[in-house]
Amino acid sequence: MAQQSKYFRPHLLAAATVCVIVTAPAFAADRVNLTSLDPQQPVAGFIVAYKSGTPKGVDLQRQLSTAVGTLGQKGLTIKHVRAVSTGGELIEVNRPLDVVEATTLMQQIAADPDVEYIEPNSMFYPALTPNDPSYPSQFGLGGTWGIRANTAWDNTYQGQGKIIAVIDTGITSHPDLAQNLTSPTGYDFISNAAAARDSNGRDANPADQGDWTTAGQCGAGRPATNSSWHGTHVTGIAAAVTNNAVGVAGTAFKAKVLSARVLGACGGTLVDIADAITWASGGTVSGVPAVGVNKATVINMSLGGGGACSSTFQTAINGAVARGVTVVVAAGNSNANASGFQPASCANVITVGATTSAGVRASFSNWGPLVDVAAPGQSILSTLNSGTTVPGAASYASYSGTSMASPFVAGVVALMQSKPGVDRTPAQAEAIIKAVANITPFPVVQSPAIGSGIVNADKATDATP
Repeated sequence: MAQQSKYFRPHLLAAATVCVIVTAPAFAADRVNLTSLDPQQPVAGFIVAYKSGTPKGVDLQRQLSTAVGTLGQKGLTIKHVRAVSTGGELIEVNRPLDVVEATTLMQQIAADPDVEYIEPNSMFYPALTPNDPSYPSQFGLGGTWGIRANTAWDNTYQGQGKIIAVIDTGITSHPDLAQNLTSPTGYDFISNAAAARDSNGRDANPADQGDWTTAGQCGAGRPATNSSWHGTHVTGIAAAVTNNAVGVAGTAFKAKVLSARVLGACGGTLVDIADAITWASGGTVSGVPAVGVNKATVINMSLGGGGACSSTFQTAINGAVARGVTVVVAAGNSNANASGFQPASCANVITVGATTSAGVRASFSNWGPLVDVAAPGQSILSTLNSGTTVPGAASYASYSGTSMASPFVAGVVALMQSKPGVDRTPAQAEAIIKAVANITPFPVVQSPAIGSGIVNADKATDATP
């Protein structure tokens, strides 16, 4: 049964501009297939077909050598490898060529009027359909109004080498998460031993002990609640183990998750959350061991409270961003302007609203100009625990809330950063995500607004330089 998160109360390839310095001879453009050249994938092989059959051995080699000579690249050689069963000939150069070099060579070869066509011997990859049995029920990953993670995965961007810090209720033991947790798994930042339910204050064990409450415990008139296992649910959306024939799939399933426990019975304090942000992003927190090699690539905070962004929250976030860590936060579940909630109203964060399986704003989602982008947040299936108060058996369930939308976007950041090269700055990551959101526009204009569209993992990774 779906329930609303309680923690918000009160392959479009990167367009390559090819500037060929060498003056290419005249050729028929329709004989040269440049569309599959990828700036991220140099190419060393080409397929050439001739109108009147392949020229005899030495003539073909001479023609190819003449064409490669026009590139003026010392030591670059070309050879005929073999005939191709579908017609044409496979030719290869002795080192991979970038887009400009490959374009020039193909144009030179196509200048021969006897060439019917030339195209790269392009690389292809498995089209991943995870074998996790509940994947077909996860509309948020690959459905019409999902985030298109499945096509981003096909480009091999799966979060490898990146760390998602989940600042939440902590983590429970779950077979669909264990492989993707950092070692050590994280830290418990809850200062109040009663709220933490572990008989002490802060410690190195981020295990979720349960956030259940009794009637009136968190304020007069407040009802009793069962444990939410909220952090476990959020973690599964971001990075559940995938293609393991178990349970569900995660957005960035080759990333690791660092758990920072800040929410216990009745919630969590600003100071504990701020310290967790500082620590996860590689900053110094008195009395807490440094995060070291487990420094986060991106921080997810599916939590919030009332009011404009406090100085403490903003300072912690600014510190994380200065250390190169992208911060993603939930917009809130009050069907109100996000400007009245924090950290949704803080600067230097990606604030995420929630959509339904129909691609429209979920009725509970906060809105307004501070919401940067939307992601699926209603009836989202993920990892959970069956315990009512204390931890029980691992399980799965559907929750609703902007808490569920935010980890989709945090996962997309990890996918983007798993592309080769230096990590993009938080500002760059945010700009890319917002720029491509309208590629998956809402089916109708959303009023009030929750960004320009639904986060698109495939286009965001393609647009990442």
